[in-house]
Amino acid sequence: MDLSSIAEKLNLRIVCGHQKLSVQVTGGYVGDLLSDVMANSREGYIWITRQTHQNIVAVASLKELAGIILVNGKDPEEDTLEKATAEGIPIFVTELSAFDIVGELYTIVS
Repeated sequence: MDLSSIAEKLNLRIVCGHQKLSVQVTGGYVGDLLSDVMANSREGYIWITRQTHQNIVAVASLKELAGIILVNGKDPEEDTLEKATAEGIPIFVTELSAFDIVGELYTIVS
């Protein structure tokens, strides 16, 4: 499923990366510890986190992740948004908790 379909079905707010919404998502990873995400996520995954600082963009770029979903209605910090825009990393925001958005995501891709 592509990012555009996921965003639409889960009612995610797209804050940047509109040009990459056709990217196919191959899996997902939930985590807030950057070293854990670097060790265990895979290319093409969508990452669910509560972190909003610019280091999430560095991890997403390094691991070639499809995009990032920020939970609990948290917007990315301004420098995060600038870096994600420059690197073409899509970032989405949901009001849902990580638990709830993962459940919703699992339902639509299963």
